[in-house]
Amino acid sequence: MQKIIPHVWCQGTAEEAVAFYRDALPDCTLAGSSKYPSEGLPDFQQKFAGELLTADLRIGDYHVVLINAGEEYHPNPALSFFLDFDPSRDPDARASLQATWDRLGEGGTALMPLGEYPFSPFYGWVQDRFGVSWQLILSNPDGAPRPFVVPALMFCGPVQNRAREALDFYAATFDDAAPGTVVPYPEPTGPAPAGAVMFSDFSIAGEWFAAMDSGVEQPFTFDPGVSLAVQCRDQEEIDRLWAALSHHPEAEACGWCMDQFGVSWQIIPQGMGELMQHPGAHQRLLEMKKLSIAGLRGD
Repeated sequence: MQKIIPHVWCQGTAEEAVAFYRDALPDCTLAGSSKYPSEGLPDFQQKFAGELLTADLRIGDYHVVLINAGEEYHPNPALSFFLDFDPSRDPDARASLQATWDRLGEGGTALMPLGEYPFSPFYGWVQDRFGVSWQLILSNPDGAPRPFVVPALMFCGPVQNRAREALDFYAATFDDAAPGTVVPYPEPTGPAPAGAVMFSDFSIAGEWFAAMDSGVEQPFTFDPGVSLAVQCRDQEEIDRLWAALSHHPEAEACGWCMDQFGVSWQIIPQGMGELMQHPGAHQRLLEMKKLSIAGLRGD
């Protein structure tokens, strides 16, 4: 089971996004969905009554959820997704990367043009029409294997040059975290001094993440446009992670919190979908900050 599932905020466009990603991303399928209740919603959600709430996408065996909601948030490049095209897995990896780039770029913006870079013979960074950012890379088949999809955290704006601090914090927070590679900047690059993190990766429960300090001044930083939902085994784990990760009380709502770096997390129980089937669960959820399993059940 994937313990940490990225959730992408869609501004009422989730159904359109599902169709787009199923066409644009390799081996992408719709694995499930949920709907808003047809009645009992607060005023700000009334227009969504009975409509799509979440869509569960599988990119290969990787799980991403689209949230169909209002215009409060929007994804930005501070939290993007690496797509690792590995010739040892796909003999046509370069062609597959090119085709995916072409589809994701329809209506989108190239943030780094597709081409050759010192770290990859074929790489590009694109922000698609829904604001989601993808880093497509042709990997070295002789290197350490990595999964096809890897969420990437770019520390910029008010948290510029805090990637190494974040690596240490996440390693201490999650029991099952493990370090990977850390590559420092060899010389000052934009706002990043020599020794800041040019690239790093780490794993939590066997799932890989990347982190870096931006080498360019950026006008954005982390926000709830892309959040990371942690599926907790019991109330004890919910309580422990909430205490460690929730750093901004004003951001606490419905199991969502924000850590000291501005990264948004959802601290939720395993089987959240089943819990939300209990009568009145949606209304009780809206009244919570940290989630209570017993409270969602109505015990």
